[in-house]
Amino acid sequence: MKTAIEDLKGRARGCLEDARATAKTAEDADRDLTADERSSIKAKLDEAKALKEQWVALSGDDELRKSLDDASAGILDGASIPSGLSTAKSLGDLFTSNPEVKDFVARVKNRLSDGARIGDGPPVGFRGLSDLARMGRKDIITGADSESAGALVTNDWRGLLDLGTFQRPLTIRDLITVGQTASDTVEYARVTGFTNNAAPVPEASGTAAGDASDDVAGTKPQSTMTLEKVTASVKTIAHWIPATKRALSDAAQVRTLIDNFLRYGLDEELEDQIINGNDTGENFEGLTEVSGTQTQAWDTDLLVTTRKARTKVKTVGRATPTAYVFNPADNERIDLLRDGVNGGFLFGGPAGLGVQSLWGLPRVESEAVTAGTGWVGDWRQAVLWDREEAAISVSDSHADFFVRNLVAILAELRAAFGVIRPKAFVEMDLTA
Repeated sequence: MKTAIEDLKGRARGCLEDARATAKTAEDADRDLTADERSSIKAKLDEAKALKEQWVALSGDDELRKSLDDASAGILDGASIPSGLSTAKSLGDLFTSNPEVKDFVARVKNRLSDGARIGDGPPVGFRGLSDLARMGRKDIITGADSESAGALVTNDWRGLLDLGTFQRPLTIRDLITVGQTASDTVEYARVTGFTNNAAPVPEASGTAAGDASDDVAGTKPQSTMTLEKVTASVKTIAHWIPATKRALSDAAQVRTLIDNFLRYGLDEELEDQIINGNDTGENFEGLTEVSGTQTQAWDTDLLVTTRKARTKVKTVGRATPTAYVFNPADNERIDLLRDGVNGGFLFGGPAGLGVQSLWGLPRVESEAVTAGTGWVGDWRQAVLWDREEAAISVSDSHADFFVRNLVAILAELRAAFGVIRPKAFVEMDLTA
């Protein structure tokens, strides 16, 4: 019997191998299957299916032996089983070979739908735990026991889900003017001073020479504007991290984390450069370095100081202020200001924290601004020229990365920065 079954299985295996070989021929040639190949594959599959049905039919004797073994285990309650009828089997073997299980599978096979629910079928049970007892196994299968089903439980590893790790809110780029450049150098005119002498002018009543002294010349007043040409070089901001090829191919979440982390790092450094770049080497000429910006000394308290700075933007800078920018610590100080009479919060308190404003302007937080100082100004007068926006590159050409299955993941951007009208910005001293 076993010889006949093995022969049928061998023939079925040969049919499947022939079908796979035919399919692989087309795959290796990078083409679709021909009509003859499709027919051949289908015929081989049908033949293998027919052979399987034959060996299943011949396996009836084995099923009877297994049923007898199970019945004997229950009836004899541990007595020895006649030699040749059974060998010890695992729990999985006992379950899958049980007639009730096979009958259930046969009845529901190919009839499961999206609406199928666990428990729709009849109860399925099997005996044979006494057989497990003879193998030294436990009768109760538990998930908590590492020597039972617990050994099969694996952790559901989700990776690092926090894509905002170590990231602070970035705000400055949203305030300033952003443009593009196709060159590595940007030249622009910076307004360093201006005098408006516009005035009403009477009509001339005489010529400049030979007329009476009471004649009106009609001369128009002259205003002045001082400009300087500034050259801003495009700077490169970049950083990279190493990773294994396996990490990139096996964990899509790691790729996302790398992408977000690297891109964020560029934007964080960009914000720092816009405020604090010292104009040396590859640093921007940041706002704190630009000559001609205004200052406002501490005066009485935070509210007086910030209000006077706003006035300077209007009257001296001849600009319309668009926002205050504070370090988070100083912005907190403003939020905590209280009415000296009733003790209530001046800016709404804990329940009123929403859109933050001060003297009619938005209050923006940035850790790039040094604590104890703040800025107010017309932020449209600061311009960032993008040469190449942030991009990610991956290569194994770094050092010996190729032979070590490592890659270098590089993020970089190129941009230039300039302040068109320095007097449109006022730096405030927020310490008494």
